[in-house]
Amino acid sequence: MRSHLCDITRCDEIARLYLPQVRAELVYRLVTTRGIPQARVARWMGITRAAVSQYISRKRGFGDINISQDLDDIIEAWAEGIITGEGSVTICDLCNCINNTNNLDNNLKNNDNMTNTI
Repeated sequence: MRSHLCDITRCDEIARLYLPQVRAELVYRLVTTRGIPQARVARWMGITRAAVSQYISRKRGFGDINISQDLDDIIEAWAEGIITGEGSVTICDLCNCINNTNNLDNNLKNNDNMTNTI
């Protein structure tokens, strides 16, 4: 597997394809798993309560993805950072995680197929 360098085009594509799904998973976990009220999640994340509701009902941001253990760890760290106000997850963390996935190049070339493992 070739080494991936930071490239704005590549990161932009990853952000457009994966970030909405990761954000949706984060919101879903905060509300359903951790029991945090939708209004509080909306306030913490700077989104509307309606957006949170759409994430919860899987009308927004959800695709058919399988979440790798590495990505699961990033989502959990992000959730903990939002709850405590300490620590953070960057877009670079997400990008690096996805870049380390074996099938990234095929997923980006065939982005109409949203069944991805990240």
